[in-house]
Amino acid sequence: MDSRQLEYFVAVAEELSFTRAAQRLFTVQSTVSAAVRSLESDLKTTLFDRSTRRVSLSAAGQALLPEAKVALEALDRARAAVEEASTGLRGSVRIGTMTRLGLVDLADLLGAFYQRYPLVDVQVTTSPSGSSGLADDVRHGRLDVALVGLKRADLAGLEARELATVPFVVLVPLTHRLAERSVVSLEDLAGERFVDMLPGFGNRTNVDRAFDAAGLPRRVRVEVPDLTTVPEYVRAGLGVAVVPDLDPGQLPGIARLRLTGVELTWTLSAITLRGRPPSRAVAALLDLMADSVRPGGTRF
Repeated sequence: MDSRQLEYFVAVAEELSFTRAAQRLFTVQSTVSAAVRSLESDLKTTLFDRSTRRVSLSAAGQALLPEAKVALEALDRARAAVEEASTGLRGSVRIGTMTRLGLVDLADLLGAFYQRYPLVDVQVTTSPSGSSGLADDVRHGRLDVALVGLKRADLAGLEARELATVPFVVLVPLTHRLAERSVVSLEDLAGERFVDMLPGFGNRTNVDRAFDAAGLPRRVRVEVPDLTTVPEYVRAGLGVAVVPDLDPGQLPGIARLRLTGVELTWTLSAITLRGRPPSRAVAALLDLMADSVRPGGTRF
């Protein structure tokens, strides 16, 4: 058994596809298949149940997967410690983030990180299912760290470093019946049409839960994948929105109202897998994150 066999096994186990595992490892499928077969021969067991349509882990494969990950991570830490002692911090960081994250200038953060640690390979990705998808990617080892907007109750199996918390506000067009108010409640919004993010995004989940807890039905007529586009639909009169107060700037044609009667906040957190110490490279990036948070946009 060698580290390359374990690396190929873990990739197939996470992707549940020899083809996708080969693409992820920048090699050909035959090489991955041969490495897994060799590992199965060494262990004298079958690690995957294969069919023409799907690949799944056998009982033996399920038992091996967490141990294989631990072994590979131990090897990575050992290599990194030796390389760092001689040439400086090395390694890789796979980071996931939401699109257009307002509280953190991720480009500047990663630029500063690169200037300090030029030998660390950084990969950045987003998830089409928002914070929930990013959290799952960290749980399954597809990401090392992610920036998410979920409550602690939704972060089972993860360590969370809270970076910033902002209140939710209500956005309505200036022609709306509530536009002259400074404060509104959820009850004031009953019967309105809403503009919101797609299901799975942290802020959407928080708002859905708040309306459910208040016993108020909510009609989301416009769903968008990017929070920064929500004001455009509100301005056009297609609905009102309850969103985190992330943008300190003025929103032409829109009234920003304080929400009362409910404790509704949005927290930005950096998450890693619980029970497994982050690599030196990930730890170094986390140390920079706290200093990179922009001042909150709340004005109330």
